[in-house]
Amino acid sequence: MAIPSFVDAATLTVAGGNGGHGCASIHREKFKPLGGPDGGNGGNGGSVILRVEPGLTTLVEYHRQSQRRAQNGQPGKGDHANGANGEDVVLAVPDGTVVHDADTGAVLADLVGADAEVVVAAGGRGGLGNAALASSSRKAPGFALLGEEGESRRVTLELKVLADVGLVGFPSAGKSSLIAAISRARPKIADYPFTTLIPNLGVVVAGEVTFTVADVPGLIEGASEGRGLGHDFLRHIERCQAIVHVIDCATYEPGRDPLTDLDVIEAELAAHGGLEDRPRMVALNKVDVIDAAELADIVRPDVEARGLPCFAISTKTGEGLQALTFAMADLVAERRASAPRPEPKRIVIRPTPVAGGPEFSIRRQGDGEGGFVWRVRGEKPERWVRQTDFGNGEAVGYLADRFARLGIEDALLAEGARAGDAVAIGGGDSPVVFDFAPQVEIGAELLSRRGEDQRLFDERESVKRRRALDAEYHAAKAAQRSTRLASEGYHPPDADEDDLDRPGNDE
Repeated sequence: MAIPSFVDAATLTVAGGNGGHGCASIHREKFKPLGGPDGGNGGNGGSVILRVEPGLTTLVEYHRQSQRRAQNGQPGKGDHANGANGEDVVLAVPDGTVVHDADTGAVLADLVGADAEVVVAAGGRGGLGNAALASSSRKAPGFALLGEEGESRRVTLELKVLADVGLVGFPSAGKSSLIAAISRARPKIADYPFTTLIPNLGVVVAGEVTFTVADVPGLIEGASEGRGLGHDFLRHIERCQAIVHVIDCATYEPGRDPLTDLDVIEAELAAHGGLEDRPRMVALNKVDVIDAAELADIVRPDVEARGLPCFAISTKTGEGLQALTFAMADLVAERRASAPRPEPKRIVIRPTPVAGGPEFSIRRQGDGEGGFVWRVRGEKPERWVRQTDFGNGEAVGYLADRFARLGIEDALLAEGARAGDAVAIGGGDSPVVFDFAPQVEIGAELLSRRGEDQRLFDERESVKRRRALDAEYHAAKAAQRSTRLASEGYHPPDADEDDLDRPGNDE
């Protein structure tokens, strides 16, 4: 399938780079046996950024390649060497691009103006090395933190052309011919409907006013509901300061006349919505035809009676184009003068407010089999879980110490949790589940050798309870079997008979 040269909507899958892992290293040097930890931090992952490029007019590049990923951060190394940060991926988009979240539909940004940008997928933070984790109570950590995964999401890019004046009308009404006559734009012009398949932009100079004109593909009745091609491009009129109706006065199609065409296009604009405050003008085109000139003279008073400025023009001979162009320039200048002045950009530092309320929540959930689990949710504890290397016992002990300092242990006890209850921390379908062991002294490396945590080798309360339940189950099964055998008339031999049958007993 051929890829079009103009694309005004695209869905993009973006992913930030993962943060690099921290390094667990001990300084080694001759005659310095206690060099101390020197593991560096991992680098931050790169982000995916959308930035306005003034010279760009289409989203076709993202129609060809719809997946973009930033570079990962590098892991830390020994000798206090931090990993390099991943490079950002900067994606150029046209001026007037609206960014939506493809899953929720929420508007993330409306990029208007040169160099406007937004981060759509942030990179993950790098993990701390053991040098950064050292403290007075933990002088030589044998672990480091893992880097976080980068943010990933699907975004929808929607281009809304930025133009001062939008030309609307039926197919073959002469919109492309008009924009070619008043500007240097050279759109495709032919004598069949729907010649224009993409919006065309032209720059017009009238006196001291310079403005842009957009030629929107032809509208027909029902365009707002999906008929024809115009429904795909109605969004491009939303940013126009004024609307000019281009009406074909030389059409021979049955049931069409200038006033009817005007009513049909206005109905479609009203159905699209949001254009009620835009000033309108009417251009009665093709007056170089004798019948069309007479028809324009007849309907012009009716159009002006509706309060709409009306101009009889001919894109072929140039009749009336100068008056129309200067009228559009006056309208644009008036709209610009009435618009509020943009405030000058100033660098304002606003510290992020500290989030109020608890940093985590606890909820008791059933497992569907008679048991339950305590579900702990919160940005900070879930981030700590993602940073933990569960293959390192000391790292797991450090995670338990962090939970205790945050107050999760006290909150679980207040909710009624008992030692050995299952506790799940983390989002998604694969949280980390462990047994609750309250009132454990903090200081992981003081409880065992570096790299180990004695709490991982102790028999947990949940294991003891499971073993007791297994013993009760097997005892009940044995009693049930004995009762069934007795009902069938089978009696086990007495102990004396067993002794008589044993080998070596000759008595």
